[in-house]
Amino acid sequence: MELATTTAALYSMGALAVAASAVGVKSRLELSKAKHASLGGHPRIARRVAALVPFYEYDEARFFNADGAPDAVVAQRRADFTRLADLYRTQYPRTLELTAEVTDLISDLQFTASYRVPFQFSRFVRDHLPIGAFLESSSGVTTTDLDGNAFYDLTGSYGVNLFGYDFYKECIDRAQERVRALGPVLGFYHPVVADNVRRLARLSGMDEVSFHMSGTEAVMQAVRLARFHTKRSHLVRFCGAYHGWWGDVQPGVGNPLPADETYTLKEMSEDSLRVLRNRRDIACVLVNPLQALHPNGSAPGDSTLLDSARRAHFDKAAYADWLKRLRAVCTERGIVLIFDEVFVGFRLALGGAQEYFGVAADIVTYGKSLGGGLPVGAVCGRAHLMKRYREDRPADICFARGTFNSHPYVMAAMNEFLRRLEKPAILALYRDLDELWDRRAERLNQRLRDAGLPVQVANLSSIWLVYYTRPSAYNWMFQYYLRAEGLALSWVGTGRLIFSLNYTDADFAAVADRFVAAAEAMQQSGWWWENPLATNKNIKRRVLREMIAHWLSPSRTRRASA
Repeated sequence: MELATTTAALYSMGALAVAASAVGVKSRLELSKAKHASLGGHPRIARRVAALVPFYEYDEARFFNADGAPDAVVAQRRADFTRLADLYRTQYPRTLELTAEVTDLISDLQFTASYRVPFQFSRFVRDHLPIGAFLESSSGVTTTDLDGNAFYDLTGSYGVNLFGYDFYKECIDRAQERVRALGPVLGFYHPVVADNVRRLARLSGMDEVSFHMSGTEAVMQAVRLARFHTKRSHLVRFCGAYHGWWGDVQPGVGNPLPADETYTLKEMSEDSLRVLRNRRDIACVLVNPLQALHPNGSAPGDSTLLDSARRAHFDKAAYADWLKRLRAVCTERGIVLIFDEVFVGFRLALGGAQEYFGVAADIVTYGKSLGGGLPVGAVCGRAHLMKRYREDRPADICFARGTFNSHPYVMAAMNEFLRRLEKPAILALYRDLDELWDRRAERLNQRLRDAGLPVQVANLSSIWLVYYTRPSAYNWMFQYYLRAEGLALSWVGTGRLIFSLNYTDADFAAVADRFVAAAEAMQQSGWWWENPLATNKNIKRRVLREMIAHWLSPSRTRRASA
């Protein structure tokens, strides 16, 4: 009898183990299905692949003939590259001189200079066509370098510049006047903080606010609070989305360590919703609404622009529907839905992406423009999620402090920003905002099509992306022609153009004229030579063959064994 009982118990335990294993396998398969097919959807694999990519570079001959162009086209390219290099040296001498003096001392400059174009071309470009990193002044929608050259600003100061630089200068000047009596006293609050939190709570639709020194810090705290209150470990981010440079939200290339408590899923996918419904370890979901322009695609930059595969398309109705379905699942499963509006906050609408897409989050993070031109991050959330301690467990806290959080000067500049949002002149900028910027984008695209130029733009309101309609290995050169026409770009080149909302029709017309002129110069110089046999796939295969050849080259093998 005892033997029979023991045997039955063992069989039961075995059955439970098999059942548990089956559930685990099903869960694992669901997770795998919810990952995007690209390397961006598989951060661990992406890190391994990145570690295997060998460095090699083109010599001068290969630089101008990477695509097998005929000699006449190569001569065109070489001649115009020399013309551009001479133009840069004569037009921007002081700016380039100071940049060269300090590049070895500023690690950020070394990085951006190295990754402005694909690495195979990078050293030759840096040696012959450097970019200046210094500016003297700004006014209206333009900036001026050390040599007196004025540029129409398309950088948007990485999203900070929403209303024009003069607006932020005024915010900062007025802020200094308002808090000068207190000065940089930290730990206590200046009275403007009380007004700031009331205004932010109203704009965000949330109950409470905490201040931080950057958007990255704000997102870190939002995730920490979600984990604290749900008692769950994992966060979900979507393929390609950027949420700052800290490890958990950058689990692939760029992070020295794997992020073991992060799930990277496909955006706008029922497979991802299924994972959210079925797993019990998910504390929060992070959404960067900017991804509506290029779902599941990484922040675009010209450093990887080796072909013309880059695309973007914004479908507001489809993305809003996705967010609503995501909101429903998060509510059903007790998962904290976090909107990371550090970049798009106040750009799409006064109430941000929540208002723009008609979906309410549980926590919203802000930064960039909110500081009125000074560094800031903010977390706005529901009261039960913002609490940093437990009433019944006094030693169980969710700690977050910072020496410069709520700095008086930052808080005063923020208050100026928030107050000016209510001014008629600012409110007027929001009227028919999408229609205005969509119309501008379409008019430019029509001009480019009429001129037979292989370049187009896609946009999410005033945030633009440039893409290319003809297979080419030289699209990254376009940024240098745009700069030569007096258009200021950030270091990612044509991957992202950010307009401030104070661009008048006349301002934009000037930008459009320069954009088309740059494209015509690029075309006439042979960089967009049309090879009838070229495809984006063929270009990628050629680059892969080059990498394999480098790996197998005798010189590399000797270096590796030395």
